[in-house]
Formats: sequence, structure tokens, C-alpha cells
Amino acid sequence: MNQTCDYSLNFGLPKRSKKKIKFVVLHYTGMKNEFSAIKRLQEPKFKVSSHYLIKKNGEIITLVPDLYEAWHAGLSSWESYSSLNKNSIGIEITNPGHQFGYRNFSKKQICSLEKLLKHLIKKYQIKKEYILGHSDISPNRKKDPGEKFPWQRLAKKNLASWHNLDQKKIKKFRKIKILSKVDKTKFIQNLYKIGYNKLKKFQFYKNEKLLTRAFQRRFRQDLVDGNIDKECLLISKNLLFH
Repeated sequence: MNQTCDYSLNFGLPKRSKKKIKFVVLHYTGMKNEFSAIKRLQEPKFKVSSHYLIKKNGEIITLVPDLYEAWHAGLSSWESYSSLNKNSIGIEITNPGHQFGYRNFSKKQICSLEKLLKHLIKKYQIKKEYILGHSDISPNRKKDPGEKFPWQRLAKKNLASWHNLDQKKIKKFRKIKILSKVDKTKFIQNLYKIGYNKLKKFQFYKNEKLLTRAFQRRFRQDLVDGNIDKECLLISKNLLFH
């Protein structure tokens, strides 16, 4: 791996044990240029950081050593875990994000990411189901790494989870609204079982939309509309049982 160190001052003490590291969380930088993104992750006044940043040219910068807590996840949860900074390694990937002209990630970036993930998975015995996006763990706040991120490619290399349904065949169920409340409830319950946050009752409709969009950005990327349809239900079932 083409890797350099350029350390950030933004990390938590004390050192944590290897066993504490359970997750890898992937982000895009979401800033206009790469230089500004790196500086933001390093400067104390911003109080944000990640363990690694992957530049446009594929170079990997180590910002915080693995055994220290980087400040990348914020308010977050997955399964029974909360505040995932404690249990995760954060990887930022240079991309302007939805606010500044979201674009495809470069081949060099993804090749470097794959090498880094293989190393981390082996070193910390991380399950592929625990390679997550920021929007997975904070669906009410975040969109990154977004619908252009190649989750399926990572899954083919056993570096992330994905369904095993034929996408051409299930596409015919797209936009078929689930009229049954039972089916709609099943979909949301499936998301909870997969690991997504539980919804707050007083904001149910709003959060249901956000949760569904987060799921779609990850597992049904060519249509992110926040609407629960038959295709989404089928994918959620498959993720639980294949």
C-alpha cells in the first residue's frame, strides 16, 4: 500500500485494546478540495478526525493510529453498540459529496481501500457485516459514502455484505408500493435485525423515510427515494437469511 503518516491531534485517550475494535466505518470527506479536508481532520478546533484518509490518487494517509479513538462517527449506533468511535476504525475517502458535486470514487481509491480493508479485517478479525457506511450508523444525519460507493464490488471480494438476489429480476418489483401495514412493518423490523437504528416514535414518519433512504443508498443504489416498495422488502429479507 502507498501509505504515509501525517498525524492529527484529534483523538481520544487512553489507548484501546485490539479486541475493542469491531467495526470499520467508511466516509466521504464532503469538502470542495482535498487539502481542506485533510486540514480539517488535523486541526484541534474542528474536533473531527479519522484513522485513515484515501486521497484521489489512491495514497493512504494515516491520521490517527488504530489503537486510539478517532472522532469520525459522532452520534451513531449499530445493533447494540452506540457511540461507535469507541469500537471502530474510520476511513475517509476524498470526494466532494452530495453538497459539492458528488462523483464516482476513483479506481485508485477503491483499490487502495480494498488493500486497507483486507489488512484491517485480518488484523482485528472484523466481520464483513461490520464494514459500514456513515449513513448506516447515523441514518438521520448522514448520507456518506453514498449511492455511488461500490459496495457490491467490495462484497464480491468478501469485504462487505450484500444481497445475492438477481438485480434484473427483482427490479420488476420496484415502485410496487407495499400497501399492507404488515409488510411495511416487516421491512422496518428487518432493518432493525440487520443492525440499523430504532426509530423514535414521535418522529416515526420522518425517520422511517431517512432509514429507508440509508438502506437504499447501501443496498438499492440506483433508486434512493425513501419509499418502501416490494424490491426493498425482498432485499431486506435476503440479507437476513442468505
